[in-house]
Amino acid sequence: MKKRKIELNVNGEAHTISVPPQRTLLEVLREDLGLTGTKEGCSEGECGVCTVLLDGLPVRSCLLFAVDVRGRKVTTIEGVAQGQRLDPIQEAFIEQGAIQCGFCTPGMILSAKALLAHTSSPTEDEIRVAISGNLCRCTGYQKIVKAIRAASREAQRDVGQALR
Repeated sequence: MKKRKIELNVNGEAHTISVPPQRTLLEVLREDLGLTGTKEGCSEGECGVCTVLLDGLPVRSCLLFAVDVRGRKVTTIEGVAQGQRLDPIQEAFIEQGAIQCGFCTPGMILSAKALLAHTSSPTEDEIRVAISGNLCRCTGYQKIVKAIRAASREAQRDVGQALR
């Protein structure tokens, strides 16, 4: 099959690559761009480990053809930190012990980031709905929910301080 030239903005960086039309975004991220923080789990969109943000919304990269996201903004776990400084969500996951094996963590963090970008003070139910497409085999979700609530409170404190 003939390759198609596409332009992607991944983590704020422009990339132009040629890909077969059936190549998934997950494959492009991992194999072509070397961004291996996005994991492959079920390859059916059920587990959420391949979650990335597409124009700020969580999507399953294993279900999207790369050609269908050309020209759009993709954020992977590698694009969440600001240089060497972890994102508050990443810090909260560490502080709250929300990381066990770490396989689901990138997808969980990106789902949480999308939630907190739209809902500054989510309820526990809203948090659980936001991460409901991300499966974790280790933590039982309690520490993950606690970490997202902690990140929310931290973000609110930062906003309050900035307004003073």
